[in-house]
Amino acid sequence: MFEYLPPLNEHNLPYPDTIHPIVVHFVIAMVLFAFICDVIGYLTRNPRLFEVSWWNMLFATISIFIAVIFGQIEAGLAEPYTAAVPVLNLHTLLGWSLSAIISGITAWRFILRSRNPQKLPLPYLGVGVFLTLLVCVQIYLGDMLVWVYGLHTVPIVEATREGVLQ
Repeated sequence: MFEYLPPLNEHNLPYPDTIHPIVVHFVIAMVLFAFICDVIGYLTRNPRLFEVSWWNMLFATISIFIAVIFGQIEAGLAEPYTAAVPVLNLHTLLGWSLSAIISGITAWRFILRSRNPQKLPLPYLGVGVFLTLLVCVQIYLGDMLVWVYGLHTVPIVEATREGVLQ
């Protein structure tokens, strides 16, 4: 059965390069931009920005599941060495948690939007601050996996294949 799968390249992937970071950058941008629009809309009393924020959160909710799926695939193909495993596990746990949290916040936003699209309660903005902090922690962990531990980089893949890294 495995003979039907494409061979892995120098990045230990069946496709040219990692897809997870590409998709996850859209999620990061949409979540942070949604929060900025909410804050500016709240302060300026401009409800049009609430609409922009709503659509960003909706597409971020869809996109995060795509990011998590590719993240799981690429984490499985990474063959992480011992030092990288705790960071990868935390990044994975937080990624799945963020998918649930973003979905919940988007559902809450849908209810708020259905009741009164012209107004946004202050507690929602507080949750936005919390979400922004979680996203920043996740960015830090993802950056560590690439820039410190070098997952899916050619030298690390070669070292793992040669048995240098365990």
